[in-house]
Amino acid sequence: MQSPIFAYNDNQTQERWSLQNSQLLRVVLEGNDDILARKGTMVAYQGLVEFDAEYRSGNQQRARAYTGEGLDLMRCHGQGTVYLANLAQHVHLMDVEPEGLTVDSSYVLAMDSSLHHEVVAVDSLYGISGSGKYQLNITGRGRVALMTSGAPLLMQVTPDRYVNCDADAIVAWSTGLRVQMQAQTHSSGVWRRRGNTGEGWELSFMGSGFALVQPSELLPPQNAQIQGIAGQWGMGQQGARGQNRGNVWS
Repeated sequence: MQSPIFAYNDNQTQERWSLQNSQLLRVVLEGNDDILARKGTMVAYQGLVEFDAEYRSGNQQRARAYTGEGLDLMRCHGQGTVYLANLAQHVHLMDVEPEGLTVDSSYVLAMDSSLHHEVVAVDSLYGISGSGKYQLNITGRGRVALMTSGAPLLMQVTPDRYVNCDADAIVAWSTGLRVQMQAQTHSSGVWRRRGNTGEGWELSFMGSGFALVQPSELLPPQNAQIQGIAGQWGMGQQGARGQNRGNVWS
C-alpha cells in the first residue's frame, strides 16, 4: 500500500518531550517520570502505559469551585510513548524556572508531575471578575506544554518597556511580572466593551519577563462555542454566560 499519508510517521527522537507536529505532543515515559495531562487528551500510546485520574486536594477543589480556575488532570505513568492533543490546537513546550509561570488553565495540555500549581488572583482596578481575574501559578522545575489557537506572539517585558495585552488573548506570562487589570473606559461602562471599538479588558505587565499572546480573543474550542449575533457579543446560551464561561463578559 502506498500513500503520501505514510510520510507522517512517528518521529524518532531521544528527547523526552517533543512535538510530533505543531498540534501533537509526544512524551516518552521511562517508569519513574510521570506526567500530568489534561483529561481526555491522549490520542495514542505505545508500550505499557497507564492513565489514572489525578487527586485534587481540598484546597484545589475549593479554589476550583470559587474561581472556576483549575485543572482536570490524569496521571500518565509506565514505560512507553504517549501522544497528546486537544482539538488540533497548536502545542508549545516551555521550561518552568524557579521564578514560575502564570497561565490560564484552559491553555495547559500537560506538565511534569514534579511541578506545583495553585490558583492566584490578578489585581483589578474595578474589583470585578472576568478573563484574567484568576489564573494558575505553576512553580518548580520541569516542563509544561501549552496550547494556543494559532501561532502565538511572545512579547518581552522590560523595566522601561511595559506591555498591554487583551485579557481574552493572553495565554501565559512570567510570574515575577507586576500585573494589573484595567479598561480604557469610564467606570460606569465597565460592564461592556469600550464604546464601539470592540475592545474590552486588558492586562498591563511591568518588570522583567515575557507575555505570551495567542491570535484569538476566544477561549479554547472546548469552552468557546459562539453562535449568532448575541453569542458574538457575549450574550445568550452560546455567549459568555453560556458556553464561553470565564471571559470578560462573565
